[in-house]
Amino acid sequence: MSKTRKVVMMNEAGRIWTEEQETPTPKPGQLLIEVHASMVSPGTELGGVKRRRENPGSETRQRPFGYTNAGVIIGKEGNCDEFEIGDRVSGMGGGYALHATYACVPHNLCAKIPDNVSDEAAASNHLAATALHAVQRGRIRIGENVVVAGLGIVGQFACQIAKAAGAYVLGLDRLPLRIGIAEKAGIHRAINVSLKDNTPAKQGYIPSADPIPIAQAFTNGYGMDCGIIAFGGDATSAFQQIRAMLKTAPDTHKVGRIVIVGGANITHGFAAGLGNVDVISAARTGPGYHDEAYEHGADYPPVFVPWPTQRNLELSLRLMSEGKIQVNPLITDIIPIENAAEGCEKLIQTPNEALGVIFSMQ
Repeated sequence: MSKTRKVVMMNEAGRIWTEEQETPTPKPGQLLIEVHASMVSPGTELGGVKRRRENPGSETRQRPFGYTNAGVIIGKEGNCDEFEIGDRVSGMGGGYALHATYACVPHNLCAKIPDNVSDEAAASNHLAATALHAVQRGRIRIGENVVVAGLGIVGQFACQIAKAAGAYVLGLDRLPLRIGIAEKAGIHRAINVSLKDNTPAKQGYIPSADPIPIAQAFTNGYGMDCGIIAFGGDATSAFQQIRAMLKTAPDTHKVGRIVIVGGANITHGFAAGLGNVDVISAARTGPGYHDEAYEHGADYPPVFVPWPTQRNLELSLRLMSEGKIQVNPLITDIIPIENAAEGCEKLIQTPNEALGVIFSMQ
């Protein structure tokens, strides 16, 4: 093990770079991971960079970032008996699973990687488990019709997991790259909502019509059972659009569920203004994340909390192993950690040219 590590940094002015730091030692309940790959979350990690650059904060206030990676255990501290030195694991957690060549991660935020899952695929596990938790919160069942608004990484995984649960899935986005990735990964239908009926197709764009009548045809007139909003910022129009797609009862009220997994802001009336629609918030990867005692080894009673964060991580990797979650179609760039700033700039400046950006430590 090297005494120093490479780690990706960001400051409050929005500058990103890679630097050398001292390799940390694990605290009790943590694994020391030699990281082989990490994945960038375009929304959570980079969504505020443009705003910081327009109104820059302190150049000197800086931090490492990253929250999903994969590698090999080379050290551990405390009671981490379910893991052995040499195990391949995926780790997660802000402040833990950094974009770095070495990282200390609490063992309940880690899961063993199946032999047939690559490090690059496993490095997405925090994002996959976030989507899994959203599908679980939405109570999605076989045969239901589901619409996912926002085909970023979490939205893409939500589409795949809902399909694996037996649902019929319609995806909505404005970026042609993401529409194409969803189709390659096997979504039932993906719609580019940036184009209208009478908008001529431009080079590189996939023409689409109004998604509301398409949803009616897609569901054979039944309407959608569930919608998932998987992006941040103002999502009022997406919320209204999904509401219009939901089933309509004979008394004219809308019926169904809308799950919000992205950091969305929504303004909408309730009661008669919404109908009998369940609005559900899906927070992160499930119970346990940000509970320091749980992260480092405490557990919740399974009879009351059947799907805590670590079990969601394990299931996400199992679904990858079984081919029910496909990560490779989402990976657009694999970049050495030394060039991390370049990969981040691609996501920030040209989002139609990149989605799943992996930093390689090899």
